Amino acid sequence: MNNNILKSADLKQTKKRNLILSVLESAQTALTVEEIAELASKDLKINISTIYRALNTLAEKDIVIKTLYQDGKTYFEINNHTHRHSLICTKCNKKVNIDICPLEPIESNLAAKTGYTITGHNLEIYGICPDCQEKPVLETL
Repeated sequence: MNNNILKSADLKQTKKRNLILSVLESAQTALTVEEIAELASKDLKINISTIYRALNTLAEKDIVIKTLYQDGKTYFEINNHTHRHSLICTKCNKKVNIDICPLEPIESNLAAKTGYTITGHNLEIYGICPDCQEKPVLETL
């Protein structure tokens, strides 16, 4: 799959880009550069600055999604080009996709009132997941 993604974006296929994409594809959630580096280093020696450059290039080409969370860290995930919204835990950064889109009526209304052609939107709701709510206060500090 990586071959087609990189080729369609006019990017050269490299072992390092393929490895980064493989790490992101196998992840169940968005990852930081440090998390990607840790997972990737099991298969190939890769410098963290190389990972940063590769991820920024992949984000520019719309292959990965780059998101700044409330914890101040940037997270990356494969862009599956699906319409989705997320609920994100502010303690552990667990991300849950929301199946409904409450913004569609708002989009229609805004388009009608402003004349804009709405091309997309992003919704992230932050909270504390049930697992983190059960942890003693000292563990979450």
